[in-house]
Amino acid sequence: MLVESMRGRDLLSILDCSKEELEGLIKLSFELKDRFYKGERTAPILAGRVIALIFEKPSTRTRVSLQVAAQQLGAWSIYLSSQELQLSRGEPIKDTARVLDRYVDGIAARVYSHGSLVELASYSQKPVINALSDVEHPLQALADVVTIMEIKGDLRKLKIAFVGDGRDNVLHSLMLAVSMLGGRIYIGTPPGYDPDSVLLRRAYELAEQSGAEIAIVRDPVEAVENADVIYTDVWVSMGQEAEREKRLRDLRPYQVNRELVSYAKKDYIFMHCLPAHRGEEVTDEIIESENSVVWLQAENRLHTAKAVLASILR
Repeated sequence: MLVESMRGRDLLSILDCSKEELEGLIKLSFELKDRFYKGERTAPILAGRVIALIFEKPSTRTRVSLQVAAQQLGAWSIYLSSQELQLSRGEPIKDTARVLDRYVDGIAARVYSHGSLVELASYSQKPVINALSDVEHPLQALADVVTIMEIKGDLRKLKIAFVGDGRDNVLHSLMLAVSMLGGRIYIGTPPGYDPDSVLLRRAYELAEQSGAEIAIVRDPVEAVENADVIYTDVWVSMGQEAEREKRLRDLRPYQVNRELVSYAKKDYIFMHCLPAHRGEEVTDEIIESENSVVWLQAENRLHTAKAVLASILR
């Protein structure tokens, strides 16, 4: 069942979905995954559609999941690195947007600056999907929520702990999704690394409506104590290399290792959006443990991408 209300809409942020639309995308993701495992790997509901994939940053999961999702739905995808476009020679984003608008049915863009996405969407009449920006990663958050629910069930009964950089784009989208859906998320992060204040304020507002619990704590043990889910991401993202030494020093106490996870529930699951910097934010022992679900999490990027493309581009 497609989320019909999202047809032709942009998805730049989790906030572009209502609670009902987010729940619809989750349900559709499960339905498409079930069909996939029943052998129904192609459902050409997007036959004849073309989607442009603009990538300023390298990618494995986002690029492959979107391209395979498009193919399984019957659509064509055109991968365009920034160096392959006139953007690399100074063409304004608004000009690129208005040209692509006449060629394709939708655009997914992975960019350094969220402002580039906003400008792209402002000048394109076709839908624009955030395939990662410095502020949010809604496609990842959708796969994260689907993975948690697939293994643990009702999100409202769970404690999710995110430890590390609270300004992380993946955390921003996950925090908003959890606050919308009525879950509990504890964010263990040092001073100076709190989530974006505007997004955090919006998360608190959503939590008041849904009954969710959003907590910012300094002690990583407090964050993971009795947690059902432990999540982390890299401490130094693309574009933050100049801050590497400071970040490694500030975030070292938040490493997910054997000692830290001992405070969580025995059946906790470990999550990471990948790629992981083993030995920094997480030890090799944890990512390879029986509690780790990172490969399932990565797989679910395909099924959730199909749900998004099918609902928006149909």
